[in-house]
Amino acid sequence: MSLHSPDALGGRAAVAGIGATEFSKDSGRSELTLAVEAVHAALDDAGLVPADVDGLVTFTMDTSPEITVAQAAGIGELSFFSRVHYGGGAACATVQQAALAVATGIAEVVVCYRAFNERSGRRFGSGVQRREPSAEGAALGWQLPFGLLTPASWVAMIAQRYLYAYGLTPEAFGHVAVTDRRHAATNPAAYFHGKPITLAEHAASRWIAEPLRLLDCCQETDGGQAIVVTSTERARDLRRPPAVIVAAAQGAGRNQEAMTSFYRDGLTGLPEMGVVARQLWRTSGLAPGDIDVGILYDHFTPFVLMQLEEFGFCGPGEAADFVAADALPLNTHGGQLGEAYLHGMNGIAEAVRQVRGTSVNQVPGAARTLVTAGTGVPTSGLILGTDG
Repeated sequence: MSLHSPDALGGRAAVAGIGATEFSKDSGRSELTLAVEAVHAALDDAGLVPADVDGLVTFTMDTSPEITVAQAAGIGELSFFSRVHYGGGAACATVQQAALAVATGIAEVVVCYRAFNERSGRRFGSGVQRREPSAEGAALGWQLPFGLLTPASWVAMIAQRYLYAYGLTPEAFGHVAVTDRRHAATNPAAYFHGKPITLAEHAASRWIAEPLRLLDCCQETDGGQAIVVTSTERARDLRRPPAVIVAAAQGAGRNQEAMTSFYRDGLTGLPEMGVVARQLWRTSGLAPGDIDVGILYDHFTPFVLMQLEEFGFCGPGEAADFVAADALPLNTHGGQLGEAYLHGMNGIAEAVRQVRGTSVNQVPGAARTLVTAGTGVPTSGLILGTDG
């Protein structure tokens, strides 16, 4: 059962630095090199050096272990190292892990990172190629024989039920794609910089797995992103204004599987994100109306709509109209559909920029930003805010 009371983490740690490589389709270098470049860039942004770091956090399914990155980046001894499972669902949880270490005195400066050649190397979107037997993988045995082999096919099942339940058409998903690409078009770091799309172009894009079209699916990217976390007090003395971690949470729902939770009581929502939402609201004391910017994980457009509904920004089945009305500034960097697919870490960086006031698509007066991680899997979320 998920928590019923606020936790004590909020406000005790902050993001002090962010750094990334360029986002490309062929980086031409190793994933370890990308990780080190991102870590160095984030430390430089914070005004710190590798010797200041005593903690590292990353994801599973990562080819650059913490101790290897520490050695290659010139970091010395580590008092904390950790990695979080479930692909993109781990993004915000890496920052939560770092904040927990800082708040409890286990480490003083923790860097979270993700780096991969996800386009020129192993492509997560290609689905299941070969898998060693495991308890986790057993659930896929109920899906793979019927042709559900890729993430798009798994999400399509839930997306179809969502459309049916609320009497919608696939155009509902197009509003997310258009919004993301509009922001990417004005972001020089985005792969789709200068390339907005229309609803008509969304509707004309080819089917991937009905009701998902090509423009409902995030791109695949080579690149790296790193985030520096330290105490709020120390962050105040560093180079950039701190982005305070107002609240952080992880969530897994009942009958949770990794992308194939088809045997729940209903398929029109994301219960794992509901667990995260309840804890973020409890701990922060905030409500949907207090959020200035939403950076919502957009590996597939339908799950953005469901996240808005789980967080209470609108009612069930109402999120497409909510997005179409621009009721909340959404994915101002372009998201993973428009900027880059870095398993959500680039979204955390954009949330920091919004709080600092340095985004290329800055929302005036942005003081509270909601960030979410991958959905359909056990997931996580953050609320970042200004200091004071």
